[in-house]
This record gives sequence, structure tokens and C-alpha cells, in this order.
Amino acid sequence: MKFASIRLVTNEFERLAVFYQKLSGLESVRLADGFAEVRFDGAVLAISSEQLIQRFNAGAATAAANRSAILEFQVDDVDTVCERMRVAGAEIVLPATVMPWGNRSLLLRDPDGSLVNVFSKPTP
Repeated sequence: MKFASIRLVTNEFERLAVFYQKLSGLESVRLADGFAEVRFDGAVLAISSEQLIQRFNAGAATAAANRSAILEFQVDDVDTVCERMRVAGAEIVLPATVMPWGNRSLLLRDPDGSLVNVFSKPTP
């Protein structure tokens, strides 16, 4: 089995797609109206409008209802991402901080309120 993707369901498709493009520096691949993928090395972040879920998946998911999962992205330079997202107007929950286990971590909320952790590992 290969872990392929995480899909976020949203009522603000364009806003969420732009947030993850700015965060990652990657262009999203638009596969259909209201559906895009941001393709990372090893995994995909899919973004779907709630309209598509209602139409094709019988309303199985609810937009902007995540309060238990944290999307995590490892980067080389947390401070650069922090500044880029601050300028973009992202909600910063916790500024770049060194955690007790050594990671430098930045916590953001995406436009739908999902928690996003951007971190770097300590250098040996």
C-alpha cells in the first residue's frame, strides 16, 4: 500500500489553493473545476470544493470541519516560510519556536482553520 494523498474539502476553493501554493512554492495542478492537487515529493495535497463532495460523494465530508489533524511540512528554513506567510496574511498560531525535541516549528492556520506545522529538524 502506498500513502497517496490527503484531501481538504473547502467552500473557498481558490483561497485554499492559493494558500498552499504560497506555503509550498509549488503550483497546484487543476484537474477539474473545484479540484486541484499540490504535488510534493512523496505525497499529494488534494483540494476539493464541497460542491464536488456533495455531487459525487453524497456529502461524505464537511468543509472546514477539521479540528483533530495537523498537516506537517518539513523545510530547510522555517524562518523564511514564516516571513513569507506573515506577509501573505496567514494566521500564525505559534511563531517559529524550538521545540523540546529539537525541531524548529511554526504553527499556522489555513483559511479553513486547519492547523499547519512547518518545521525543520536540528542539524547534527
